Amino acid sequence: MPQSNVELHIRRQDDPFSKPYWQRFEMPVRPGENVISALLELRERPVTTSGERVDPVAFEHNCMEEVCGACAMLIDGMPRPACSALLAELPSPLKLEPLPKFPVVRDLIVDRTRMHDGLKRVQAWINIDGPWDNHERAPRLPPAQWTADYLYSRCMSCGCCLAACPQVQPSAAGDDRAKGFIGPAALAQVRLINAHPLGRYDMVERLHAIMGDGGLSDCGNAQNCVRVCPKEIPLTTAIGELGRATTRQMLRDLFGG
Repeated sequence: MPQSNVELHIRRQDDPFSKPYWQRFEMPVRPGENVISALLELRERPVTTSGERVDPVAFEHNCMEEVCGACAMLIDGMPRPACSALLAELPSPLKLEPLPKFPVVRDLIVDRTRMHDGLKRVQAWINIDGPWDNHERAPRLPPAQWTADYLYSRCMSCGCCLAACPQVQPSAAGDDRAKGFIGPAALAQVRLINAHPLGRYDMVERLHAIMGDGGLSDCGNAQNCVRVCPKEIPLTTAIGELGRATTRQMLRDLFGG
């Protein structure tokens, strides 16, 4: 098949504190090629359309199977993993930018620390004292609950939902304090862990963690998160379930029980 060309407009930034700028590149497209493979080829010959040889574009990638989330970026204005973005299905010229709402490390690489901080804030894990010494004693889940919970376990912390959420405030370089809305990814993990038989022991602490400033009540119900989630996680369903759970918890806190 004959090759066609794609023009890439890439937003670049030399370090976390420098100003961003744009550079243009043009390269041939092979059948089935994705954005990551194009960037890998561009790394071998980083020459702009004006003929200037520049530093290779910095970006992250790992699994190439849309399970790690490392390669997520803004592709033609849409936050999505670059490994599953096929060039044949995208326009030319094509704009590539780092994910918004996260501090830029360099070029298309961002610092996702705020996502990890959110998971720590809501204790998105299950506390177990030692391993199970007898598998028969481990709690068992009914198939219906397992199926429902599995949807939330697919989160790969790519950051697309935070990038698309209008309630999430941008995090500046050098500021590791996540301000404002915690974001839908951490909320969905509260719903997942609280549904587990062992996770329920710390359910009250998790609910209290999302009942304060920057928690569940800051969600503006824009529903952008569920539209851009590459794993099709029902984030708005989780937020709705948590709304009912926090209301019940608030009543318990007021009246006891």
